[in-house]
Amino acid sequence: MKIFDCTTYFEEDLMMDVRFNILNEYVDTFIVCESKYSHSGREKKINFEPNSFPKFKKKIKHIILENEPPNLIDENIASPEDQRTNSVKRIMEQRDFIQSGLLNASTDDIIMYSDNDEIPNLKDLNFEKIKNKIIIFKQKIFYYKFNLLYPILDWYGTKCCRFKYLKSISWLRDIKPKKYKPFRLDVMFSKYKFIDLKIIQNGGWHFSNVKNLQGLLNKYENDEMHAEYAGRNVDSKEIERLLKERKINYNHFKDSKDISRQLSEFSLKKIDIDQLPTFLQNNHKKYADWFD
Repeated sequence: MKIFDCTTYFEEDLMMDVRFNILNEYVDTFIVCESKYSHSGREKKINFEPNSFPKFKKKIKHIILENEPPNLIDENIASPEDQRTNSVKRIMEQRDFIQSGLLNASTDDIIMYSDNDEIPNLKDLNFEKIKNKIIIFKQKIFYYKFNLLYPILDWYGTKCCRFKYLKSISWLRDIKPKKYKPFRLDVMFSKYKFIDLKIIQNGGWHFSNVKNLQGLLNKYENDEMHAEYAGRNVDSKEIERLLKERKINYNHFKDSKDISRQLSEFSLKKIDIDQLPTFLQNNHKKYADWFD
């Protein structure tokens, strides 16, 4: 049984370095999928360079998505909602292209997908003993710095299954993080609800928006919610204020179509580094700029 760690990439070398170091002892192959287009539709250069990670180069398979997905709404006439729809299509296309890198996977190999800032905790985890069809990792979420916790939310980022069960990476990503009771019709006829599912408690870390000011601006202009960001006219001074005050202005508990979710503010909590991966504990001086 081999473990394939699959993720997508835009320009997050810091996070990839941390990811590779934390997961290397457990993972057989790292699949990194990069697109020639951002989620906002801007054409971009290829940024990922395996040679930048010589320690892990033999394990890395870098695959490149050349084209935009079909049936996009014309961006020249697209509403903000249409632009969000286009972004979702681009994200799904990039995730699903990962399967082109799984041609050598065997039936019982573990296929693990996360966004690159969602890092599973594989310490003391024996996949051989887990017989469930779907495995989901319950993770803590952090913002801006490795040790600034968003304490009111659990994050279910990393999801995995054996290769024989994999329908697509976007299917795996969209599976509901809940173990349902049997004999429910909505479960029997759903692609995304499962009875045969295991939630891994203490399942890792989601290091969201661990970037400097310019990195955050670039992310917000190019990610899935770029249209909402543009409509709010948030400038660099506002982002600087949030960084300084250790706050986020995004409400994860409201529907994505509710514009008021962008108007709430929540405070982050500084934590001790012993709650972080051992690699970060041992290398906090190396990453000193990314600790509060």
